[in-house]
Amino acid sequence: MTVEFRKKIESIDPKLITIETIRTLQVNLGNMCNQKCEHCHVQAGPNGKKIMPKKVMNKIIDFLKKHKGTIVDITGGSPELNPDFKYFIKQAEKIAEKIMVRTNLTILLEPGMEWIPKWCAKHKITLIASLPCYTGENVDKQRGKGIFEKSIKSLKILNELGYGKKDGLQLNLVYNPGADFLPSPQQQLQNDYKKHLSEDYGVYFNNLFTITNAPIGRFKQYLKANGQLKQYQKLLIENFNPNTAKNIMCRNMVSVDYRGIIYNCDFNQALGLDIINKKGQNITIENANDILEENLEIITGDHCFCCTAGEGSSCTGSLVE
Repeated sequence: MTVEFRKKIESIDPKLITIETIRTLQVNLGNMCNQKCEHCHVQAGPNGKKIMPKKVMNKIIDFLKKHKGTIVDITGGSPELNPDFKYFIKQAEKIAEKIMVRTNLTILLEPGMEWIPKWCAKHKITLIASLPCYTGENVDKQRGKGIFEKSIKSLKILNELGYGKKDGLQLNLVYNPGADFLPSPQQQLQNDYKKHLSEDYGVYFNNLFTITNAPIGRFKQYLKANGQLKQYQKLLIENFNPNTAKNIMCRNMVSVDYRGIIYNCDFNQALGLDIINKKGQNITIENANDILEENLEIITGDHCFCCTAGEGSSCTGSLVE
């Protein structure tokens, strides 16, 4: 199936299997998290030990200085739990075109973390918040009891600061399916989210991103345990949409782990599929220019079908224009 995905992409346009540019640098600050979600592909949790140190952050800053205008997409785990979270953003915001932080929302209510909303608003950080459904039952089933209530409370705090309401304070939500099925059309879901969240809870946001679950990490374990892995992989393959191919995120985004090693995406990072240059060396943030200079190909696998199924999937949602 790995070869099949590559062949499908190359049959559309051979150029699509190579990295075009580095428009977005996704930075994983570590796998420590206050939650332990069933669908988490990086298997983050309270015991996460992979924490990006300041020396790696400084190397990333050096890269950004040479590539001004790059979008920085900060993720984890809960990236806010990295002790140098503020330091990294303060340095990056001077040179990056845009800073985005992916938050699970409940981290904003943890003791000692109450500073996050106001601090992010002050620095005009775009927040991308996980909320896999607009009903409490579905969210709690996927993420744990009481998570929905906490998420709504956090969203109200963000709304009070102007997030989702004022220009310059973008608040985007992320939907991912609760089981082995594809997301509904993104625009339709966004309309449903906005209607229910505003009418039922007085909560507002800007955009909804739909993300298809990748059959890796804890979600793969779940599929295997329920005898659904082959069926889910078949679902992804049968729903391959050629119209998504030119927009796959790995053509203009790379993902950096806590050690500074670079991958085509967050999924490849979770699988340990790092980018290798033509000398057979790991691509790190220090030699990242090799990615474009050597016209390196994207490393693909069975899981890649999750990005091209249906309307397509990326870290910023659907790929169908």
